[in-house]
Amino acid sequence: MRRAYDEFLRAHPEYAGTHRLDELRASEYGRLDAQRQVYLDYTGGSLHAESQLRDHTALLGERVLGNPHSASPASAGMTELVERARHAVLRWFNAEGEYTAIFTQNATAALKHVGESYPFGPGGGYLLTVDNHNSVNGIREFAIARGASVAYAPLTTPELRVDRARLAELLAAPAAGRRLFAFPAQSNFSGVKHPLALVAEAHARGWDVLLDAAAFVPTSRLDLRAIQPDFVSISFYKMFGYPTGVGCLLVRNTALPVLHRPWFAGGTVNFATVQGRRHILAPGEAGFEDGTLNYLAIPAVEIGLRHLESLGVETIQTRVRCLTDWLLQSLLALRHSSGRPMVRIYGPVTTEDRGGIVTMNFYDPDGHLIDYRRVEELAGQEGISLRTGCFCNPGAGEAAEGLTEHDVSDALEQTADMTMPRFLQIITHRDGKSAGAIRVSLGLASNFADVDRFVRFAAGLRDQTRLTIGEVSFDIESCRVIRDGS
Repeated sequence: MRRAYDEFLRAHPEYAGTHRLDELRASEYGRLDAQRQVYLDYTGGSLHAESQLRDHTALLGERVLGNPHSASPASAGMTELVERARHAVLRWFNAEGEYTAIFTQNATAALKHVGESYPFGPGGGYLLTVDNHNSVNGIREFAIARGASVAYAPLTTPELRVDRARLAELLAAPAAGRRLFAFPAQSNFSGVKHPLALVAEAHARGWDVLLDAAAFVPTSRLDLRAIQPDFVSISFYKMFGYPTGVGCLLVRNTALPVLHRPWFAGGTVNFATVQGRRHILAPGEAGFEDGTLNYLAIPAVEIGLRHLESLGVETIQTRVRCLTDWLLQSLLALRHSSGRPMVRIYGPVTTEDRGGIVTMNFYDPDGHLIDYRRVEELAGQEGISLRTGCFCNPGAGEAAEGLTEHDVSDALEQTADMTMPRFLQIITHRDGKSAGAIRVSLGLASNFADVDRFVRFAAGLRDQTRLTIGEVSFDIESCRVIRDGS
């Protein structure tokens, strides 16, 4: 590995400037090396630092804290910590005075707030990019139910970037009602960083904008004074691993009156009456924070942000970019003895306008697709954690494989109880296409050794012929021998 590392440093000298992350990996994430684990699923969820748990446990251990919906000392103390975390979030995104931070269960709950509260209606519309998480796709059901139109802006292939010309046409379409445009700052499928300039372009055409920032902000700065979407969804465990169960919707203050909640709940009203059948919703974030928040976990958000600040987001971004470039070039260089490429990368093959996500499929010496589920199983035996499937982003996967509406509808006609494995089997046998892939994602604790181990594992699939979809079995022992000798 030493020779490969030296070559890597020559190609990416700026990586040496990120050495502090190696020190923090040893002190805060030592369990990775102690257990010889390679964690390559940071987009699924980041890893927590040991100090985050210690600091949070110490905070809870020294305070008497109760449900914040009261004026008792325990409640007041808890309210202070919740509000402190809220202000920390707004400071992190440079959004103080411009945005309201609404704590939610997760990023999906944040997106649901927008879907159920946005004033979709006849003459209005919902426009979204084909590349979107299912939690953004799902908002279309609210739009359809209220009579609004729904349209998708396509992607270009093979890079899977937004088709800017077609998007411009869709944004310019006339409308008689309120319209919402949604896109991800970074694709959770391909790692593409979509242009944040789309926010201003959509605003100029009269659209409100929903930005899904969950995959973007763990390794990139989002400055909401420079880029001003109306709604932003955030996942904290994707940023720094802990706590889970707390997300956030950032709403631009000028857009908050646009949202109209279809119901009310405990904690969201200033007044409610049974006899009078009336309620008065609480202003600001309180009107959206249903019931009792995960209040003991919320202070851990401020702790996590402090930890991320100590690491330096720009430093993380530099390290991830260097490692991603080396990973891409190493995978593209893999060949079977026949000369056929072993790997197909979905999306850009350079680090220009892309993050630390590399999504791929492997192919055997005859060009047949290797079952990604079996690759995941073999990787797991080597202590490598990665993710497979469609990553809750069917649009990007369909665009990557060239799947059409006809392909999908034809497959659905074969069974009323469709599952992803069954769909994969149908598509692969009929068209030689895939409906899923293998995703490797890098993050705050990644290092060269992690990427090197994955590349050596991938090289171990060279000349394998019994891993393709449809085979009854696969030759695990043969793979092991190759890996041990690589």
